[in-house]
Amino acid sequence: MELALILFFALFALLGLRLFAVIGGLAFLLYLMADIGDIEGVVNEMYTLATSPVLITIPLFTFAGYLMAESKAPMRLIALSRALLSPLPGGVAVVALISCAFFTAFTGASGVTIIALGGLLYPVLLGEKYSDKFSLGLLTTSGSLGLLFPPSLAIILYGLIAEVSIAQLFVAGIVPGMLLIVLLAIYSAWRGPKKAVRKERFSISQIRKALWDARFEIPIPFAVLIGIYGGYFSVTDTAPMVALYVFVVEVFLYRDISLKKFPKVVQDAMVLVGGIFIIICCAKALTYYFVDQEVPQRLLEWMQEYIDSKITFLIVLNVFLIIVGCLMDIFSAILVVVPLIVPIAMGFSVDPLHLGIVFLVNLEMGYSTPPVGLNLFIASFRFKKPVIELYKASLPFLSIILIVLLLITYWPALSTFLVDYLQVE
Repeated sequence: MELALILFFALFALLGLRLFAVIGGLAFLLYLMADIGDIEGVVNEMYTLATSPVLITIPLFTFAGYLMAESKAPMRLIALSRALLSPLPGGVAVVALISCAFFTAFTGASGVTIIALGGLLYPVLLGEKYSDKFSLGLLTTSGSLGLLFPPSLAIILYGLIAEVSIAQLFVAGIVPGMLLIVLLAIYSAWRGPKKAVRKERFSISQIRKALWDARFEIPIPFAVLIGIYGGYFSVTDTAPMVALYVFVVEVFLYRDISLKKFPKVVQDAMVLVGGIFIIICCAKALTYYFVDQEVPQRLLEWMQEYIDSKITFLIVLNVFLIIVGCLMDIFSAILVVVPLIVPIAMGFSVDPLHLGIVFLVNLEMGYSTPPVGLNLFIASFRFKKPVIELYKASLPFLSIILIVLLLITYWPALSTFLVDYLQVE
C-alpha cells in the first residue's frame, strides 16, 4: 500500500504538482496510514533544522550570488578571464568553464548561470569560430560546474542533512571539481584547433585593465577559502560578511544596481530561498516518517541480500542518482534522497565525504542528461533552440563528466586525501 501511494504521488509530480505539495501530502497520508498519533516530533525536527546556524548561510550566499548575476560582474569576470586565458589553446572555452563555475558556486542554481551568462558567452564562442553545437553543449553542461566549489549551497545543504562537516565537504570537492574543469578544458583545446579558432596574444595593458575593473570582485573567492580554511572564520561567519561586501561593492562602488532596483534583486533571490525552505520542512516530515518506520534499515537489509560488494552498490547508486538528477532539482534530491542513502552507504563502508561528492557529481550530470535534465530545457529557452538539438550537443561533455564520475566513485582518495592532508575539522 505504501509503494502504491508513493507511485501515486510520483505520478502527480510528473503531471506538474508542486514538489513541496507532493512531499508534504505524501508524508501526511503515510502518517495517517501508519497510525502515528503524535506528530509533535515532526514539528520539533523542523524547528531544530530551522534554527540551525548553518541554515542562515543559504539565503546570504544566494543573495550575494544574485547581486553579482544582476550586476555587470559577469562581464568583468569574462573580460578578466579572456585577458588571461584567451591566448591559450581552447582559452575562450576555458573562460566559459571558469565563469560558469564561479557563478554557480555562489547562486547554487545552474539555471541562473545559464540565463545570466549564456547570453554573454554564446556570441563570444561563436565569434571565436567555435561551432554552434560545441558552444551549446559547453554552456548547457557548464551551468552546474560550480556545485563542488565553495560556497556551494548544494554542499552546505548536503552537509546539514547528512550531518557531515561542511568545511570538510568544501575541501573534498576541490580536487574532483578541478579535475572536471581540466578534462573539459583539454577536450575544448582539442576541439578548438580543428575548428580554426582564432588565437589572441597576451596583452599586458588588457590584463592590467581587466584586473583593475574587477579589483573589488577578485578577492571574494579567496576571502572565502582563506577565511574558512585558515581558521579565521566559520562558514556561518563568512556568509554575512560576503553578503555585506558584495552589497557594498555592487550597489555603492560599481553602482551597477540602483537602490530602486535592489528590492527586485532581493525578491528574486528570496523566492529561490523560500522554495528551498518550504521543501526542507516538507522533506523533514517525510524523513521523520522514514526513520520512525526504519525504512533505511529495511532497504539496507534488502540490498545486502542482493548486493554483495561495495563496488556493486556504488554502480547501482550511480545509476539511481543520475535518474534522480534528471527528475528533481538538486535541493529537492538532497532533502529527499540523502536521509535514505546515507545509512545504506554506511552499511557498505562508504566514507561519508566520498559519498557526498559522488552524490553531487551524479546530480550535476543529471541536470544535463536527456531526456528531462533541467539544464536542457533552460538552455533551450535561453538560446531558442530545439531541446533535441541540445541533447546531441551535450553528449560529448556528458561523456567527460561520466569519466570523472567513475574516477571519483572508484578512487575515493580523490575526494578524501586533501581533507586528510590539511587536517580539516
